[in-house]
Amino acid sequence: MKNYKIIGLAIALATAPAFFAAPARAQIAEAAAASVAAPIVTKIFNAVIPQGTPKGSNWLKAEVVHADSQTIMVREQKNGMMIHTFNFSPEMKDKMQAILDRGGFQYGDKVSVLFMPGQTVALRIHGKPSKSL
Repeated sequence: MKNYKIIGLAIALATAPAFFAAPARAQIAEAAAASVAAPIVTKIFNAVIPQGTPKGSNWLKAEVVHADSQTIMVREQKNGMMIHTFNFSPEMKDKMQAILDRGGFQYGDKVSVLFMPGQTVALRIHGKPSKSL
C-alpha cells in the first residue's frame, strides 16, 4: 500500500510544474513589443577623445646627447651604448621650436620619445628641458 502512495505522490509532483508553468505576461511577444518605447535623448555631448598612442608605437626612455630644430640625438637609459637620432613629426616641429626658443634640451636631460619601430620620426617627446646657462 505504501508503494502506491509513493508512486502517486511522485506522479503528482512530476505533473504539477506542467500546470503551473504558464508563460508570464512579460514573455508574451505582443506585451513586450507594446512596452518598449523609443529612448529619450536629453542632451548630446561632443565627446572629447583623449589623445592616445598610435598602435605599435613605443616609448623610449633616454638622455639627450644633442638637440636642435631638426633632430634630437638620445642615448638609451637601459643601454648606454645605443644612440638614436630622431627627426620631428610635423606636429612636433612647432613645439620643439618653442622649446628651443626658451633654451631647449641640453646634454643629459631625461626625455621619453614616442616613435614607431623601424622609423626615425619622433611623434612625441616628454621631458623637462633644463635651463640654459
